[in-house]
Amino acid sequence: MCGPITVAFSLAEQPSAPGRWQQLRFHLLLNVGRIVSYTLVGATIGALGSVLVIGGQMAGVGSLLRRGIAMATGLLLIWFGLAQISPGQVPKVPLLNPMAQPGWHDRLGRTMEHLAIHPQRWTPLLMGLAWGLMPCGFLYAAQLKAAETTDLWRGGAAMLAFGVGTLPTMLGVGASTAWLSADRRGQLFRLGGWVTLTVGLLTLVRGNDMVDFTGHGALICLALALIARPISRLWSPFLTYRRALGVSAFVLSLAHMAHMVTMGWSLRALPFLLPSLQVGGWAGIVAFGCMIPLAATSFNQAQTFLGDRWRQLHLLSVPIFVLAVAHTLLLGSSYLGSFDRSTSHWLGAIALVSIAVLALLTRWRGFWSLLSLGKFYAPFKS
Repeated sequence: MCGPITVAFSLAEQPSAPGRWQQLRFHLLLNVGRIVSYTLVGATIGALGSVLVIGGQMAGVGSLLRRGIAMATGLLLIWFGLAQISPGQVPKVPLLNPMAQPGWHDRLGRTMEHLAIHPQRWTPLLMGLAWGLMPCGFLYAAQLKAAETTDLWRGGAAMLAFGVGTLPTMLGVGASTAWLSADRRGQLFRLGGWVTLTVGLLTLVRGNDMVDFTGHGALICLALALIARPISRLWSPFLTYRRALGVSAFVLSLAHMAHMVTMGWSLRALPFLLPSLQVGGWAGIVAFGCMIPLAATSFNQAQTFLGDRWRQLHLLSVPIFVLAVAHTLLLGSSYLGSFDRSTSHWLGAIALVSIAVLALLTRWRGFWSLLSLGKFYAPFKS
């Protein structure tokens, strides 16, 4: 969102043909306001995080909420990085990209241009303060990190660092738009996407305590993607985010595999495990292998090119889900893969199987008819 708005400011200045120093001053004040706004929001979010620490929700590096924030941040960064690398191929997520809604961004751009044509002395600073409060998916990821600091001052410092870190790009794009070619701007934009993607992957694979969390996260995303179409008449947002959920399942599975490899896991060790663990290991490997072609074709051009074969290929998500459940049950440290099979482990296994069966039944029209809810069932497109 920020790049196009910066360009809109710069293009709005062209009629009066200001000098480069005037352009630099305008965008410097604009970004100072943006950074101040970021810092104030970060301090507020950090203070909220400190309340969660006192309540015990974020106590400890390996706490559930901290790991959830890390996983959400990593997924957001990867998604936005892909969107920068290949604009138009990765679908916009309405909740995370409010400015991507039809007409919103155009109206915002026209308003910004109008305000920037004849700016007063402090107009850029005030506009920057407002700019820092606008919804932006990439900004959400930074704010999650500010919340993770669990401190008012460190939260503010985290968002200050984020603002200062983005200053060279925003200032450079804004001040140079009038004399930098569109191709060069596009190259810089895609380069930033690769950096964002890399940071997102590193966020997901950081820390060995994430190995189970990424695996369970992948299983949850896959289950939600499977039931998105059948329940769309009852709850449509899942259908909007279905592709995002499927890609997230693959990314989390990739992070899960990366954790296992960095922890010293080797394929050659499988034959020396107990039979149940061998089955669980191979189930996970096969499931991940089947996910690769689905992830590689999760964009609009592939769907158009493959036609009916695209849907047939993506029906692999059902056996993938079954294999992932088997992998979790047999090899998961909290289920039947544990050497100490306590009552809690058995209850967890039963709960997992029940949820998996319910997810699969949700895709079957007969199940809805059995519950006299057939009118709410959304059939799959042929």
